[in-house]
Amino acid sequence: MANLKEIRNRIVSVSSTKQITSAMKMVSAAKLKKAQDAITEMRPYSNKLQEILQNVSASLDNSEGIYSEEREVKNVLIVGITSNRGLCGGFNNNVIKIVKSIAADEQKKGANVTVLSIGKKINDAFKNSELAIQGTLLPRHLDSIWDELTYDNSSKIADKLMTQFTDHHQDKIVLVYNQFKNAAVQDVQREQFLPIVATASEDNSSATDYLYEPDKKEILDDLIPKSLKTQFFKALLDSQASEHGARMTAMHKATDNASDLIDDLKLIYNKARQAAITNEILEIVGGAEALKN
Repeated sequence: MANLKEIRNRIVSVSSTKQITSAMKMVSAAKLKKAQDAITEMRPYSNKLQEILQNVSASLDNSEGIYSEEREVKNVLIVGITSNRGLCGGFNNNVIKIVKSIAADEQKKGANVTVLSIGKKINDAFKNSELAIQGTLLPRHLDSIWDELTYDNSSKIADKLMTQFTDHHQDKIVLVYNQFKNAAVQDVQREQFLPIVATASEDNSSATDYLYEPDKKEILDDLIPKSLKTQFFKALLDSQASEHGARMTAMHKATDNASDLIDDLKLIYNKARQAAITNEILEIVGGAEALKN
């Protein structure tokens, strides 16, 4: 059994850790409220715009639908979205695992796979691998997006992704990110960004027939890029809210575990202290008995 001083030092150390995890939990809870409000307000607009985009794409031919062009998949770009910091449970590792799984599947099909990392954690996982960006065509050092996450900043990245597809540098672009459900639940999503996948209606009939005013081409030239930028921004907002939710949950569990550990250590300390007192009493009684004899 450890001596009393070691146990006291351990209790002080765990108590300090508990204060840190408790503070991080409160900080994440405060940030989560703002991030949750942002994605909650954004999601209905994004989903409806995405629905319109998919329906419109179904009515386009290849000459009109530059973003829905189906071609042989030779180059695949996987955009993995994680955080810059850890201490958030399996938030980052879950995305990294899915990215590796998708990359392995595409490589088996003979495609050349590249991973675009958004967040330090996924960048650290792939920067020295064969999936890292080669050349200068793709944007790099995107970790700073989390310092100021705005639609304008995300649009610049989305523009480069769309250019990669339209210039035939990439034949397929996939987003992998955590979708926010609630503070305790985040689902990893693999979402095809480009080409746009047209969907049929529930009764398997053709896509909705839209009337275009003033001009079909003019509207689509504005609608499709805007919808893709909105889709990308929503993925970033989802990931941001999921990060704060995952960290808040992880720090809550860490705080509870620290409290349990402190209780156990105090119990061990009291037992050790009682044992030490008992030994001292026995030594005093033994000494008194020796003096009598």
